Amino acid sequence: MAGTADAFDLGRFSGQCALNGSAIPAGDAFVAALVEGVDESGRPTLRRVDVSVEAWESGARPERVMCFWRSTAPQAGERRTLLVDDETLLEMVQRDEGEVDPRRRTFRWILALVLLRRKLLRLEGIVQEDGTESWSFVRRGAVEGEAPLRIVNPKIRDEEVSELSEQLGAILRADA
Repeated sequence: MAGTADAFDLGRFSGQCALNGSAIPAGDAFVAALVEGVDESGRPTLRRVDVSVEAWESGARPERVMCFWRSTAPQAGERRTLLVDDETLLEMVQRDEGEVDPRRRTFRWILALVLLRRKLLRLEGIVQEDGTESWSFVRRGAVEGEAPLRIVNPKIRDEEVSELSEQLGAILRADA
């Protein structure tokens, strides 16, 4: 992924639908989506948008959605906990198996590192194949013989990994 971690604006709950501008009242369900884009200097960006369930279910979608999840709009001053459960995070990593888009591969890599830190994945080994490094992960509770997840290392800088992981963790965990 070209660019730096500061190219990613992974904001908090906005309170309004990004597609039609309608308010999303506290307690109502909504869909949060991470959307790919490009800033004015040509660097890739990743930002969060909130969409009302009504708009989403009518078939309206933001362009270039990387992933999405459903949540409930917080009450004023409410401290949020986890927005996306562990199984959804694992499904997001598994769903992008074989992805070739570099930004999506990087997102999958960062998400796998977040899951590794949360002990939902265990590193089984590192494989070098045709000049490409892949990390082999096994999910917590995997049955004997279950195929590991192989995730290509996108070779981004450590400080980018750290910052992006923190930003993604903040988005997935809290909307204070």
